[in-house]
Formats: sequence, structure tokens, C-alpha cells
Amino acid sequence: MNSHRIMSAFPPAEDQQVTLANWRQHPFSTWAFRNVRELLPTANIAHSPEPTTLSFGQRYLEDVVFAGRSGETTNFSEALRTSHTDGIVVMHRGQVVSEWYANGLAPDTPHLIFSVSKSIAGTLGGILAECSKLDPDAPVTRYIPEMERSVYGGSCTVRHLLDMSVGIRFDEDYMARDGDVINYRRSTGWEPPDAGVPSSHLRQYLQTLRPNGTPHGQTFHYVSTNTDVLGWVYERACGMSYAKILSQYLWQPMGAQHDAYITADSRGAARVAGGICATLRDLARFGEMMRNHGVSNGRQVVPAWWIDDIRRNGNAEAWSRGDLTKVFPNGNYRSKWYTIDRSQSAFAAVGIHGQWIYIDPANATVIARVSSQPLPMDLDFDHMWLRGYRAIATRLHEDA
Repeated sequence: MNSHRIMSAFPPAEDQQVTLANWRQHPFSTWAFRNVRELLPTANIAHSPEPTTLSFGQRYLEDVVFAGRSGETTNFSEALRTSHTDGIVVMHRGQVVSEWYANGLAPDTPHLIFSVSKSIAGTLGGILAECSKLDPDAPVTRYIPEMERSVYGGSCTVRHLLDMSVGIRFDEDYMARDGDVINYRRSTGWEPPDAGVPSSHLRQYLQTLRPNGTPHGQTFHYVSTNTDVLGWVYERACGMSYAKILSQYLWQPMGAQHDAYITADSRGAARVAGGICATLRDLARFGEMMRNHGVSNGRQVVPAWWIDDIRRNGNAEAWSRGDLTKVFPNGNYRSKWYTIDRSQSAFAAVGIHGQWIYIDPANATVIARVSSQPLPMDLDFDHMWLRGYRAIATRLHEDA
């Protein structure tokens, strides 16, 4: 089907209609990922009244060469057009040097960023810790006593949530048609209800999760529900909704130009783990702030010590025992951010279907990319783009 025909008529033909049942499937996703607000309830994340000014200086990068998806030689221009990329912004030394949009996306259009949302949540944790709203070493139940009988009770701490080291029984299989991920998505409102399954909302569902017998802190185990619990912790710590916390403590202080928004369940609980929709330029602003040790527009928004901790710490042994070593064999994970290779400085926020914020401090480069890749996880595309990001950063550094 031609993706340009999807949702183009009023009303759309049946086979061109995006619904709750097909919105994450290609080609419907090319429309859905930039129109989430027409499909799901959302909460607004207000922008700054004084946005951080972006400067622009176009650089020719289309001929940057790197190994493609199957090992063949490709270049930046070709990769953009053959990888379901919806948009990309490249910054070097604080200046936008390349910007590209496709599939109806525009500079002022929010796009679903999936688990890049987690890195935003992890960054927010440092701000709340700095202002004594949050103790990362405290047990989860200090903030949410209702979690005592779940996997998040007992010795489970906020730090375990931040670092994905909860010993939880959960299989995060995005391609499954039943089981943990489907039940979780139903609780968030991301899946149509099933008449044969009792209805549940997100906070209710989180309380049903159980341990797998592994001690907390020992193994990196990527489970999205940990981040939703983290968002609930923030709400209890601050006494306000997650969307308002994010706007007040991060989105406005960093100088976001546009409102973002986040999906919410039937009770208003935010999908902290993967529900944020934001514009590419604001994602680039966020990445540039992280590259600059938490400073945006001359203001220290995120404490520098928190960013140092993200880049220098993390448990390499826990990572090596974890479930994403095929993605980053020598990687690490701290406060919802990936260290791509412990021997290098680059770190990243990554979401399924091809969402990235790639930050290379050594080469003063930030790359924000959004996509509607058909598969949730496609390592060939991910590794191709990782090679591409490195090649672009190298070109910019060498030509500076």
C-alpha cells in the first residue's frame, strides 16, 4: 500500500484507516507516529516561553560514506531514503548543520519517540535528586507503599529502576501476540481491549508484577514497566502529574520551542517508558544540553554530576549478563542512557522503530533521528545507522 494514501480521504477508505489495532504496523505507522494525539489520550508537556535559539550553518554531508545494512557501501543521502527515516537533525558545536524531513513530518510536528522517553525520565531523575525531591538509593516503597507485595517491594530501590536491574519476571518481546507485553500495552491503552481479558489500568497492572528470583542489581534486564514505576515515584515525590513535572523541571528550563505530549491510560497515568511525542529540534536541543554537561542557554538545567555519573558509571558486569549485548557488545547502561562502547565517549538514547539521540562529546556532535521502521528492533538498521553517526561525526570533526 502507498503510505501517502493512508488517512488521506475524509473519511478514509477502510484499508487506509489507522486504528488502535494497526497503528504500530507498517505502513500505517508512517502516519500514526506523527499523529498519536488522534489515536490515544494524551497529557500536554508545555514548552518554554523563552525557547533556546538554534543557529544554523548548512554543511554538505550527503556524500558521507559508511557500510550499509547488508555491508554494502552507502552514503548519508541514500541511507535516509532507504531506512524509513522520518526526520533527522545533525548538530555540530551547537549549530544545526543538517536537517531533513520525510513522510509528512515537519520541524513543528511532534513524533513518537518510544524509549527515548526513558532517557528523558532518567535525566529528570538527576534534576529531582539535585533539588532533594528524590533519593535514588531509597526503596521504591518509600514513595509507593502499594508496591510492597510486587517485585518492586522489599529491597528494590529507585536506582534499580533507573538502571534496569530489577529482578523481574517479564519477557519484553515486542513481536508477541499474547503474554507480558500485550497485557502491559492493554493496561496503557495502546492495544484494543479484549473481551476475554479483565480490563486493567497501568498502575493496577504494575502492582501485579512478580520477581524472577534474580537479586536486584545483578543483571541488566530491559523491562519497560520499570520506567513507568519510576514516573509514579516522581509523581509521589513532587505531588503533581508526570507531564507537569517534566515541563516544570526540564522541558521549559532547557528552552523547548514546542509543546511535547505523552500518552495516558484510562486513569491518566502517563506512559513514561515510551509515550512521549516531541519535535526533532527539541530533541536536538535536549541532546545538545546533555553534550554540554546539562547547560542550556547558559543555565545549568541538569546537574553536571548526574551526567558524569551517566557517562562514567553503570555496572559492566550486569550489562554483560543482560539481554542487549547483541546491540552494544561492550556497552553499559546508567540512568536510562546507553554507553555504546565503554572505550569511547559516545552515549545514546534509543527507542524501537528507529528513534535515536546520539551524542558524541569527543567530536562535538549530536544527532537526533526519528523513524517508522517496520520492525520494532532491526539490528541491521541500528548498526548501519551507528556506523553512519560515527562517520558523520568524524567528517564534521575533520572539516572543522
